[in-house]
Amino acid sequence: MKGMGLTKWQGPHVYTLHSLQVRHPFDSSKWGRICRFLTKEGIMDQKHLVEPVEATKDDLLVVHSESYLKSLNSSLNVSMIVEVPPIAMLPNWLVQKKVLHPFRKQVGGTILAAKLAKERGWAINVGGGFHHCSSEKGGGFCVYADISLCIHFAFVRLNISRVMIIDLDAHQGNGHEMDFSDDRRVFILDMYNPGIYPLDFEARRYIDLGVEVKSGTATDEYLTKLDHALEVAEKKFYPDFIVYNAGTDILDGDPLGRLKISPDGIASRDEKVFRFARERNIPLIMLTSGGYMKSSAKVIADSIVNLCNKSLIDMKS
Repeated sequence: MKGMGLTKWQGPHVYTLHSLQVRHPFDSSKWGRICRFLTKEGIMDQKHLVEPVEATKDDLLVVHSESYLKSLNSSLNVSMIVEVPPIAMLPNWLVQKKVLHPFRKQVGGTILAAKLAKERGWAINVGGGFHHCSSEKGGGFCVYADISLCIHFAFVRLNISRVMIIDLDAHQGNGHEMDFSDDRRVFILDMYNPGIYPLDFEARRYIDLGVEVKSGTATDEYLTKLDHALEVAEKKFYPDFIVYNAGTDILDGDPLGRLKISPDGIASRDEKVFRFARERNIPLIMLTSGGYMKSSAKVIADSIVNLCNKSLIDMKS
């Protein structure tokens, strides 16, 4: 695979707005800190970063209905999706500017990453991975369905015909599962904790290869299950594009994921997925998705450094 840089933007301001950070478990500074860690390590500089444009309304309408997008004109509705109740009290113009605009930039980053991965082999969106949002419903901090939109873009614009979603966030990816419930062009491998949010049993019916990892699962068991899942997935489906949802909420100590995976386990997990794609010459995009500890940014950066050291990505091309 040829090298590609990372897509980046200024992260959402929602959780610093009026000191709301303390009210929400998500670390909104994560994305910028990943890039600063990589710069400090000498892995990355500005030439490796590509600034995405904001996804337009026409872009969003490829997946979302007009009625869903209109529902975001209600600050109350947005507050329920991102799970920050005080947002309901803010004027919607401010919510659009400080909350939804940055999320649309992340959607633009996921779409751009798909284009760059098809051209050059791989790309990482330092953000994205809003896998709880479907065409008609947001939730779990996820306002827009960037995974679904990216895949539709790949079908229409990139001459892609078969996509594998490898969703290794701790939470079930119920949004994309609902969106592709009857689309045989998309194969979903979802490895998730069945005892935590979203507990969407209807969406579970649409997972092609589900791997349940219960609360307390540790690194060795997790990686063994992942190895087996990738072996099975290869026999069931051969994609020409991979969307890798690489949440770090599987880390030991994460308050929402409830798993016990070490930082080195995260690096091994990412290495396995990138190696799976590279050995088969399949373009891959990585999305950083969930992760609810301050340590997540450094863990992600260290994993990217490991991918460089193992020559699975090349930041110098």
